[in-house]
Amino acid sequence: MSLPFNVASHLDTALRAAAAKLGLADRGFQPEVRVADPANGDYQANGALAFAKREKQNPRALAQQIVDQLGALQADYDISLAGPGFINFRLKPAALLAWLQTYDSEEHLQSGAASARHGQTWVVDYSSPNTAKQMHVGHLRSAVIGEAICRLLAFSGAKVIRDNHIGDWGTQFGKLIWAYKRHLDPAALARDPLEEFERLYKLGNTAAEADPAVLAEAQQELVKLQAGDAGNLAIWKNINDVSLAAFQEIYDRLGIKFDVMLGESFYNDQVERIYRELTETNLAQPSEGALVVFHPEHPRFAQQPFIIRKSDGAANYASSDLATALYRAEHFKVDGIIVVTDFRQADHFEQLYLTVRKWFAAKNYRVPELHHVTFGSVNGEDGKALKTRDGGIIRLKALLDEAQERSYQLVTGKNPDFPEAERRTIADLVGVASVQYADLSQNRSSDYVFAWDKMISLEGNTAAYLLYAVTRIRSIFRKAGLDAGKPTVAADGSAPVPVAAAATAPETLQETDLARKLVKFSDAVQLATNTLRPHFLGLYLYELAGAFSTFYAADKVIVDDPAVRARRLLLCHRTLVELEAGLHLLGLRTDLERM
Repeated sequence: MSLPFNVASHLDTALRAAAAKLGLADRGFQPEVRVADPANGDYQANGALAFAKREKQNPRALAQQIVDQLGALQADYDISLAGPGFINFRLKPAALLAWLQTYDSEEHLQSGAASARHGQTWVVDYSSPNTAKQMHVGHLRSAVIGEAICRLLAFSGAKVIRDNHIGDWGTQFGKLIWAYKRHLDPAALARDPLEEFERLYKLGNTAAEADPAVLAEAQQELVKLQAGDAGNLAIWKNINDVSLAAFQEIYDRLGIKFDVMLGESFYNDQVERIYRELTETNLAQPSEGALVVFHPEHPRFAQQPFIIRKSDGAANYASSDLATALYRAEHFKVDGIIVVTDFRQADHFEQLYLTVRKWFAAKNYRVPELHHVTFGSVNGEDGKALKTRDGGIIRLKALLDEAQERSYQLVTGKNPDFPEAERRTIADLVGVASVQYADLSQNRSSDYVFAWDKMISLEGNTAAYLLYAVTRIRSIFRKAGLDAGKPTVAADGSAPVPVAAAATAPETLQETDLARKLVKFSDAVQLATNTLRPHFLGLYLYELAGAFSTFYAADKVIVDDPAVRARRLLLCHRTLVELEAGLHLLGLRTDLERM
């Protein structure tokens, strides 16, 4: 006997089949299966209530008719009715054991998680810093949320293309090149190139604002760059190469590796096609010298034009983003596109996607799914945007450095006897993970408060707490002389066998509660993936770690009875597998033996 990876989907299929036998499916019956309150069961189907009300039937009587068709499920579930027609399902201990025996590794969890996206191609556009500038705390959320979404999609069977849509083109380069030619400090460039580029840009921008002649010269530098001037292109390329190398140092620390890094400059020669096709399809029209698209049916955008070419003939973000959408559709043949930016760009992307859908439909191009994943701000404990003490922007590199140093102090205080090198290794991993998880554990739509003491703590929903749970389980196997990857058990001098083969069904309350929580891993992954909200998986992992802690406090694992020892080791192993798999999906490393 083996249950499918996602039990809720299994129940949904069975309930739909039962409804079809009763003639309810054609009348719009929906099972509405969801995770239940533990007091009622593991899963609950609420569809009978809504359907009966609409059809003016007795909901409890209708629910009973459906239950009468579910005889095949009774081998695995205790099925009961509650209230006015709720159908509750509680997995039997033997069914729990069967599920745990089947999903014994990260690989098998992933094979079970294949969804409707299996075989689809998705581009996820995230991070996207501007060259010539250092990455700061504002770049954190897009990077870690985007990476988690990539991993969740890949886990569900999609082919994921990670695209870092770098801001490497635009008017700022005219001012930067003007200053580069006149005020470059070679020693500063060698010491800290991004700091020097930022200094030069500020200098050029200030000079251009103060002196119209300088502004004209900077504009001319931009014209030369766009026309392909060899000298300006060489400066531009050097700025971008140095910037990308600096960005990669940050990405390496966060465990992020992009498949493509196609900046705005890549699409510079593709915008003429955009203007032509949108004009040909009567979507774009001239307005005060600019080329714009109106969406009169939209309540907010009816009078707000979507400018795709500026009045001076120059391209802008809209034209570049339209070209990007077309390139991804034609070159990668995508089924879906996800762009991860902060909430302030919501209007832009809503107008962009409205335009893309109309344009692709008019040209008979295949229209991919289009998602704009937004997120709130990172605030300090004063509720305002996170800043340095002197009011400056916090560099992301400095933020990660401080997180690692604070983690080192925590590890040293807890385990001063650990070798220095090991404490540093632990601190480096925990520090970065703490920054990542502090973000990912929050609903991305909300602002969140960046609080060091809360973030780097062994208590509460933190990376340190979850990583400590991982190392504690590993220590159980280590102290028992067992391989945490493939634990075994032996009785009466017989040869060791895998714990899954020797284990019996859970018996104690704590064993059963932990087993029930483990089965719901699939629901958390599915919810996080379908909603593109990683915090649902983070919350599950926190609850799983809590369930394990309760189990471990109540039920001794290494006992003399081989059957009891086997089933408890099985629970330990599967908890370790799910914690690590879940943390990996969120982009966190887990390669620690102790903390």
